[in-house]
Amino acid sequence: MVSVLSAVRDLARLREISSVLVRHGFGEVVARAGFGRTRKKDKDKAPSEPPSPDSRDAPEIPAEEVAKGEDEKKRVSIHERARLVLQDLGPSFIKLGQIASTRQDVLPPELITELKKLQDDVPGVPFEQIKEVVEASLGAPLGEVFVSFEEKPLATASIGQVHRAVLATDEGEQQVVVKVQRPGVVTTVMRDLELLHMMAAAIERAIPDARIYSPVGLVQQFDRSITTELNFTTEADNAERFAQNFAGQERVRFPKVYKQASSKHVLTLEFFDGKKLDRAVAEGASGKSIAKLATGIIVKMIFEDGFFHADPHPGNVIIMGSNEAPIAGMIDVGMVGRLSPELRDRTVDLMVAAVRKDLVGVADALYAIGKPTKKIDMREYRAEVGMLAEKYLGKPLKEIELSGMIRDLVGGAIKYGLEIPTDFMLVGKALMTVEGIGKQLDPDLDVFGETAPYFLDIMRKRYSPVRLGNELWRGVEQLSRAGYDMPMQAREVLEDLRLGRLAVRSEDPGLPPAADRLGRRLFSGLTTAALVLGGVFLLHDERHDQLGTVLLVVAALIWVGHVARDLRRSAARR
Repeated sequence: MVSVLSAVRDLARLREISSVLVRHGFGEVVARAGFGRTRKKDKDKAPSEPPSPDSRDAPEIPAEEVAKGEDEKKRVSIHERARLVLQDLGPSFIKLGQIASTRQDVLPPELITELKKLQDDVPGVPFEQIKEVVEASLGAPLGEVFVSFEEKPLATASIGQVHRAVLATDEGEQQVVVKVQRPGVVTTVMRDLELLHMMAAAIERAIPDARIYSPVGLVQQFDRSITTELNFTTEADNAERFAQNFAGQERVRFPKVYKQASSKHVLTLEFFDGKKLDRAVAEGASGKSIAKLATGIIVKMIFEDGFFHADPHPGNVIIMGSNEAPIAGMIDVGMVGRLSPELRDRTVDLMVAAVRKDLVGVADALYAIGKPTKKIDMREYRAEVGMLAEKYLGKPLKEIELSGMIRDLVGGAIKYGLEIPTDFMLVGKALMTVEGIGKQLDPDLDVFGETAPYFLDIMRKRYSPVRLGNELWRGVEQLSRAGYDMPMQAREVLEDLRLGRLAVRSEDPGLPPAADRLGRRLFSGLTTAALVLGGVFLLHDERHDQLGTVLLVVAALIWVGHVARDLRRSAARR
């Protein structure tokens, strides 16, 4: 642990993180993982506390912080304290909490509820700094790029800040929004990512019970997500792809990207002149119509396109058009999910089985989605998943809680050793979010009833003559290619056999440990035997009898040490 701590460049940030953890009652985590130390001496520790010989190299935590943490631990639940830690540590950690809130497969429901409370609102950046970023990134003065640029931000977030502006284009002056990356955010995020990777690995090593929550896996997912969001050209590409996927659909819009005023750190988009979801409903927009529209949008994204908005919360939806025929404008498309054709088909199978109330089909589809980490008793697994599914599918369609069903089914799969892909968890999160919005707008919304036609249409397309013909032709091509390659490969094998170059190698996984153990025993045995023989020989000479005794003692110590180490290694292997 000492070498890891010494390699961290920003000990001030590590000290700050440790202090916040202790302040909110996670002092034991800090101490056991080696992130910090208090003034309490080792002799004052309880017998159950692990020794910390390296604690002198960790940042020291003030005693008053420890006292605050112990007091808060008595008053506040552990899940709320976890949220407060992320909130106090700033933008990077708030974003981490938002990503973690999608992992219903590894985190308890109480913690998920708390993490969903994390807001992305952070203090704004002064306009002068925003202006410097825009001019440096676009390579021109602000006045040459935009006709006008509002100094007051329209919105602030952990990664970027949004301002309204007017842009001169070939079609005339256009109302736009400009998303500007916060100054220094890349350095901050990279520093925090380095610390997070180190801390997650240390926590898993020091606290084995924490492995069920997969701290390393959560940080890796966060790393991929936030690194993508730091490049605004990715969000621009996402917006253009969504626009292509929904081309011709008048009820859905994605903002147009103005690439002449965009870069890696600046993104200029079409301004949607509309209202936030809650305000639109309050002013008379049809909640029932919006709920059905939102359901259709997310189902098409996920199950037809395999490319979907991973964070479709109400703040990312702008309602335009009339109250009777609202138009949904989807914004902030930096975080997206992708489903491979195979995973998309498996997910459709799961939803179709749920619609048909096929309990065995639900279990088999979920098994096909996951990756077994151990041998699974399929009979017990199907019984467990079937029982969980029956709890929901035995109700009328409009009473089925989709979010609860997915959460319980995934929990059952995890229990039997199925590892669920992250992309599927993003699907679950998106469906849950849309279901929550829909139920608020229309309490009588029948989510399964609304989605059933989409799934049946997708199934018809899957088994359409055109698709079956394409798959048959692809199979014939692969078989033909294999038939072409096989004679050549067989000839190469026979040629190697004729020339004596063909070798068959078999590996025994238990051989290296056995060879290592045998080598240690031979070394210890030869060393001990040499010392014993030398000691016995010297004992016969009165002039060197003391040296002979020393050699015999050393031989005994080496033998005892070898036996002790061998027993410890055997116990660790068991």
